[in-house]
Amino acid sequence: MSRPVSRLAPAAVITAALALIISILTVPSGWASTGAHDGDPDFAPIDRPGPALSVPDSKLSKSLHCTANTGRSKANVVLLVHGTTSTPGENFEWNWYRALDQLDRPYCSVTLPNRAMSDAQVSAEYVVNAVRHIHESTNREVDILGHSQGGLVPRFAIRFWPDIRPMIDDYVGFGATNHGSIMVNALCPPIVGCAPALWQQTADSNFTKATNSGAETFAGISYTNIYTHTDEFVQPALNDSGTSSLHGGNGRITNVAIQDVCPTSLASEHIAIGTYDPVAYALAMDALDHDGPAKPKRVPSSTCAKPFMPGVDAARFPTEYVNTMTGIAGTLVLKARTAQEPELRSYVFAD
Repeated sequence: MSRPVSRLAPAAVITAALALIISILTVPSGWASTGAHDGDPDFAPIDRPGPALSVPDSKLSKSLHCTANTGRSKANVVLLVHGTTSTPGENFEWNWYRALDQLDRPYCSVTLPNRAMSDAQVSAEYVVNAVRHIHESTNREVDILGHSQGGLVPRFAIRFWPDIRPMIDDYVGFGATNHGSIMVNALCPPIVGCAPALWQQTADSNFTKATNSGAETFAGISYTNIYTHTDEFVQPALNDSGTSSLHGGNGRITNVAIQDVCPTSLASEHIAIGTYDPVAYALAMDALDHDGPAKPKRVPSSTCAKPFMPGVDAARFPTEYVNTMTGIAGTLVLKARTAQEPELRSYVFAD
C-alpha cells in the first residue's frame, strides 16, 4: 500500500541538504579516474580463485527473489542490485519490475544486508551467490543492473570471485560509485563518522582501490556505465573521466552521460537515473538487447521528451518517489555509524 504524499517534507530536507553540500564542495581540479592499477603488488592476482562465502547459505537463499519465468524464458535473467540506504522494493518495484513484467523478461533482485549500509565486502557475497544460483538454475547468462552502490558491489564480486565472470553477459551501472565520490566524504565527518558502506564509497577509499586493482573490466562482459552531470551524490561526473566511468581491462565499455543523449536534460539526478529516467532505461535496454554495451546513437531523440521510463505510473509517481526519498533520509539519519572504513579482508591481498 502506498504511503501518503504528505511525506514530501523529508525529501525536501534531503534536497536542501544536498544542495548545501554541493555549494560547499567543488570537484578537485586534479581528480580523474586513473584506470586500472596493472601489476599492483598489494592486491591479489586477478585470476586467483575467490574465497569461500562466509555468509550462511540460509541468509543467501532468502536474499534472492526471482520471477516465475526465470526457468522457462530463453532470455538472460536480469539481476537488479539496489543502492545504499534502499531496498529492492524501494529502488525497483515501482519502475523496473513493472517494465520488465510488461516485456515478460525474467528478473531477480538481491537484498543486500542492512539496507546496503554494512560492509560492502559482505554485500558482495550476496551478489556472488545470486549470479551463481541464477546461472546454475537457468543455464543462462546474467545481466546485472545496479544503481549507485549496486553498481560498485557487483564489480568487487567480479574482481575477487573470477568464477562468476563467464556467467555474466552485461553489466549496467546507473550512477555507480565505481571510484568513490567526493560528495560521500561530506557524509562521513571525522568526529561523527558514517555507515561502513559509505566509508567504502568515499573518494579514494581502500574498497574502491581494491575493486579497481589489476583490471577494471574483464573479457566477455559488456560494461555500460550511465551517469548524469547533475548527480547530487556521485561526483565528479562532468565527463568520462569521472567516478562512474571505467577504463582499461579486456571488457567492452561504454561510458555515457544522460546529457550526451539529451544535452538539455537537467532533471536527471541520482535517484532518477536508477528509478525513472527514460534515457537511462533506453540505454540499459539497448545494452541488454544487443551484443556488446549500449550505443547512444541507437537511442531515438524522442526519448528526451518522455517524462518517465516504462513501468512508472504517472499518477502514483509523486507518492512512490517520495517514499524512496523518505527511506533514504531515514536511513542516513538512523543507521549506526563507525569511525573508519572497514578493513579489507585477507583474500583481497596478494599474500
